Amino acid sequence: MFSSVKLYENQRYSSLKKECQRRKQLFEDPLFPANDDSLFYKSRIQGIQWKRPKEICDDPHLFVDGISSHDLHQGQVGNCWFVAACSSLASRESLWQKVIPDWKEQEWNPEKPESYVGIFHFQFWRFGQWLDVVIDDRLPTLHNQLIYCHSNSRNEFWCALVEKAYAKLSGCYEALDGGNTADALVDFTGGVSEPIDLTEGDYIADEAKRNLLFERVLKVHNRGGLISCSIKATSAADMEARLACGLVKGHAYAVTDVRKVRLGHGLLSFFKSEKLDMIRMRNPWGEREWNGPWSDTSEEWQKVSKSEREKMGMTVEDDGEFWMTFEDFCKYFTDIIKCRLINTSYLSIHKTWEEAVLHGAWTRNNDPLKNRCGGCINHKDTFLQNPQYVFDVKKAEDEVLISIQQKPKRTSRKEGKGENLAIGFDIHKVELNRNYRMHTLQQKVASSIYINSRSVFLRTDLKEGRYVIIPTTFDPGHVGEFLLRIFTDVPSDCRELTLDEPPHTCWSGMCGYPQVVSQIHVLAAAGLKNQDSQGGADPYVIIKCEGQKVRSPVKKDTVSPEFDVKGLFYRKKPGQPIIVQIWNHNLISDEFLGQVALTGDPSDRQSVHTLHLQDKGNKRSNDLSGTIAVRLLSSNILTNV
Repeated sequence: MFSSVKLYENQRYSSLKKECQRRKQLFEDPLFPANDDSLFYKSRIQGIQWKRPKEICDDPHLFVDGISSHDLHQGQVGNCWFVAACSSLASRESLWQKVIPDWKEQEWNPEKPESYVGIFHFQFWRFGQWLDVVIDDRLPTLHNQLIYCHSNSRNEFWCALVEKAYAKLSGCYEALDGGNTADALVDFTGGVSEPIDLTEGDYIADEAKRNLLFERVLKVHNRGGLISCSIKATSAADMEARLACGLVKGHAYAVTDVRKVRLGHGLLSFFKSEKLDMIRMRNPWGEREWNGPWSDTSEEWQKVSKSEREKMGMTVEDDGEFWMTFEDFCKYFTDIIKCRLINTSYLSIHKTWEEAVLHGAWTRNNDPLKNRCGGCINHKDTFLQNPQYVFDVKKAEDEVLISIQQKPKRTSRKEGKGENLAIGFDIHKVELNRNYRMHTLQQKVASSIYINSRSVFLRTDLKEGRYVIIPTTFDPGHVGEFLLRIFTDVPSDCRELTLDEPPHTCWSGMCGYPQVVSQIHVLAAAGLKNQDSQGGADPYVIIKCEGQKVRSPVKKDTVSPEFDVKGLFYRKKPGQPIIVQIWNHNLISDEFLGQVALTGDPSDRQSVHTLHLQDKGNKRSNDLSGTIAVRLLSSNILTNV
């Protein structure tokens, strides 16, 4: 996750700092100047003055009494989403030390005032790469007050400076207005964000589903992930409207703790197993809290021992931080964002994931075989013209996490607001040996939502086999770059399918070039010979054609297996049959159960064949026990399947 760092706009912090120290002058960033272009792309506020921290207070510091989620307050821009993300970040030392590198070296040093030259650098993960962003320390103020994100302490500046670096990356401060917490959490960590709609999922009514969600949220929290939540505002008037329970609509909250709280006092609390699922949040305003059950002054806290309260860091102050039961949380909040740090370290005691990262693009071309921006599956004529990525699930079943992120667009006065495209993806189960692009739709096994957010995430369980992911924009014709990340338990060998058919090579003239493409879909078998005392078998299928073969997973303990397995063959000798064999899996030596031979003639239009199993060789008349159902599709045009 913490890979090498790239310089943003080629500005190297150490060289720029040394040069300013040599010249004995304060740094002024030419790429993000102290003027209106760095503040706005469309609006204006009169009377803003850019000031260095020394001009705002006498004793500036990056941190005052350490870093904490209580440090932050929202400014005049609608950036509660960014402040909520910073609050989450502040609670994770290993993460903020990545975003704020060498903080001790960057901190003001009263013993060496001459070493300070007004330059800072911060690191953000953008589009698969950590970027090092350099800024000067001039901050926008009105009446000598910081107008954007600021700290509780007048002389603490870490959050204002991190925000300035983030604004530089985004184009200007106004670009941060009404942004997305999920994006900031990903930019701070390189993790994968999973938004969950609590109302759509009906977590308040479904207790089992709610308990499972709590376990997942607890796991993300315990493994160092970041979490944020909010209550949807349904209209402009709703934005930041305060509910009777004290919560605020259309407003991002940081989740600062998740735990099972032991109820009872003394020894009794250890023997009674009653625990309550609880979650702690913080309002970026630093005030206005929940006033329902388990709020700071509520009587429910008497059910919890003093030692348990201390363990939870329970305080009674209007500091914007409060506890709720997870049930109440699901009742009032509408959205939660889990940003999980995907563990890919082999040295970890926790589950580790195998990660595949691929850069891709939606590009436009008049040739349908070269066009790569076909839109979503609603556009059936062009859908398969999108980029296609193949990957394998190598276990009987595996949990697969998939994230697609479009390249962030900068906002500027010239270009206007950088808007996201509506994006998503579908997953299709394909032939076990597919190495060329899909040209006909195959079974769809999962799909993400389509949304105009920077990233889209899906968690799904897939059975053993080969799959193709098709990332798309919602409408055809839209172009842009994207980053695809796939996490599996076992390496998935994910790669892009770029060729439409086998390439012509210098050997094609001598060895021949395929004339027919055939797809064989083995659906099922029935009435196979019993192989064990329980009257079952462990069958699998082998499909053979011109020296190539495909083997299916073994089906356990059945004489009527549902195989649902496909093979794809580009055939140079269409006269040679395709052989489909069924074998029984044994410990020592596998046993042949029967086979069928198929011609794969493109003129054969019968969709499904149910055939009797036969013996090998010339003993064709010898029918063996059982039948097999296969579907065969052949074409003289290699880009038809």
